[in-house]
Amino acid sequence: MSDETIGYDATHIQVLEWPEAVRRRPGMYIGSMGEHGLHQLVFEVADRLVNEAVSGRVGVTLLADGGVRVTDDGPGLPFAAAADTEGPGLEALLTELSFGSRPGDRRAVTLTRFGLGPAVANALSSRLTAEVRRAEVRWISEYARGVAVTPPTAAGPATGSGTTLTFWPDATLFGTAECSFAVLAGYFRELAFLNRGLDLSLTDERPADGPQTARFRFLGGVRDFVVSLTARAGTPVHTDVIGFEREDPRMAGTMEVALRWCGSPEERIRGFANSAATPCGGTHEAGLREGVAAALDAYARGHGLLTAKAPDLDTERVAEGLTAVVSVKLDHPEFVGATHGELGNAAVRACVGEAVGEHLGAWLEANPEQATAVVGRILGADALG
Repeated sequence: MSDETIGYDATHIQVLEWPEAVRRRPGMYIGSMGEHGLHQLVFEVADRLVNEAVSGRVGVTLLADGGVRVTDDGPGLPFAAAADTEGPGLEALLTELSFGSRPGDRRAVTLTRFGLGPAVANALSSRLTAEVRRAEVRWISEYARGVAVTPPTAAGPATGSGTTLTFWPDATLFGTAECSFAVLAGYFRELAFLNRGLDLSLTDERPADGPQTARFRFLGGVRDFVVSLTARAGTPVHTDVIGFEREDPRMAGTMEVALRWCGSPEERIRGFANSAATPCGGTHEAGLREGVAAALDAYARGHGLLTAKAPDLDTERVAEGLTAVVSVKLDHPEFVGATHGELGNAAVRACVGEAVGEHLGAWLEANPEQATAVVGRILGADALG
């Protein structure tokens, strides 16, 4: 069938320019035009600012008029790329979709699946204002539906340094949808657990009876995360939260692991890669399970708690009642599938498994009473009688 027959040729191809490409099909970029999509806008803006101040402060405020303000106390992003900075300037971040995370930097915090950046929030907002406090000068600029309304303009001296982005999601696209304080608070709470020292606050100015604020900062890292999870998992079987951190060049990254057994039969294992949750698991979770099983099996046999003919303790059996968090930060994370829900780096499995086996094995030997309680939880009280 010829082009003439079907009436279609190159003249029918429509090329959409910025920002119409995003505004015409917003669901392709943020998933939905409801609450979930609004949260994605917040994460796209917060992603860059968190990375500017990963050991400092980041504040998110849900404004009474429907806007969202995100601010950090970092060095302040220049509006244009400069020789003394890494990556694009703020103007590019607000008008160019970046697609993808920052490769080769395990310190980078990932808040979004695809790393689109604040440009997508700019395009889908009726208005966005940018303020940069840098080198003792305060700079401001404004955008409307992704297009610059005013160029960067010096607005006087700056107090301190940092970047503030305030945006108002376009009501013609999102209708009456609103951000959920509870959902955002839960997300930022996890992020603070995974990045010790990061100081995150969330304020909601919308309630008629006055604003509410939540602040998250956890110096204990994933150990504190496990403590919070075990609060809903029944009485702990042992007093210690077993945890460690390790860097392993074989996987080009670091790992942070914490675990504890509780009385509840439910398994609670949470995995993260570069601060992003991996709900479908992956090689880091597989390594955790295998390391736990190997350490417990070796201890039980070495102390006569399992006979030579008894089957090995497998990963399913040792995970009953286990609450654990495994967080890896990699220079080059590889994911299975487009949604980044499962980590695929092959080297991570062996590295995490080896490290967990060594650390848990040493803890079991150093804490015989708690070790007996853990093994008893897995084998059953009668097995130790």
